[in-house]
Amino acid sequence: MSKASNTRHTILEKAFDLIYKKGYQTTSIDEIIATTKVTKGAFYYHFKTKDEMGIAIINEIVKPIMKKDFIIPLKNAEKPMEEIYLMTKSLLFENSFLKLEYGCPAGNLTQEMTPWNSEFTNALNELIVEWQSTIENCIKKEIENGNIRSTVKPKQVAYFVISGYWGIRNFGKIYNNTDCYHAYLEELKSYLANLA
Repeated sequence: MSKASNTRHTILEKAFDLIYKKGYQTTSIDEIIATTKVTKGAFYYHFKTKDEMGIAIINEIVKPIMKKDFIIPLKNAEKPMEEIYLMTKSLLFENSFLKLEYGCPAGNLTQEMTPWNSEFTNALNELIVEWQSTIENCIKKEIENGNIRSTVKPKQVAYFVISGYWGIRNFGKIYNNTDCYHAYLEELKSYLANLA
């Protein structure tokens, strides 16, 4: 990695950490510059605006991690229903990138930025649609294999799983403990079993 690309990546990582903890709109460029210890000139060499940097954070930090942890485990799952549950459990309890007190970064950015910025909406939409379609494909595969009732609607299941995950992340933030995660996972397991 060249010095310039290393500096760019450092800016994105440190800015992501700040934004994940504080929110996008309350994090200033000056705070990002102070945290990354780069000059203002170096920041503006890599990003013309804060929003350009924000889109880069989604595309270069959030998307790769979400693909690795949210999407790839489901793509080639031999037991898709079990994998949806295990993926969710892992995201809630085992993933070092995701913090209880800060929630889901993609969910946070969606809530905070999509009403105000169409570029954020497009970048986040691309990511969420991929996650949603991956879950839908898991459900379709299970229907084809005869493991789920043919009347089950894959899109509705995907909406339920994703909205449940985002919702319980918010409860975790509010309560600042994982008790609610256990209750949610128990209900998710029951829901998935009832699709058979």
